[in-house]
Amino acid sequence: MIFKRVGESRPYPPHEYTQKQWALIAPSQVRLDDLVTTKRNLDLEALLEEDSTFYGDLFAHVIEWKGELYLEDGLHRALRAALQQRLTVHARVLRLQ
Repeated sequence: MIFKRVGESRPYPPHEYTQKQWALIAPSQVRLDDLVTTKRNLDLEALLEEDSTFYGDLFAHVIEWKGELYLEDGLHRALRAALQQRLTVHARVLRLQ
């Protein structure tokens, strides 16, 4: 199994972080098997794009809430890492209380 669990939604409260605020969080390595996805479906085009970061952050966005790590944005990056047989992905982790 690639991820800890495949989810369908965002169970954590809204955080309203902007791209600028996300950019202030230093990226760290997160194990793929510690992540719970918040999407069941992936846009295959996003996965196959050579430079999928043109319109977004270079790093995945992860929410830590109630002891779980939720992959909010960057499913295509995480899946690409798994396909390359990597165990981790670089992500910005926002810890919610």
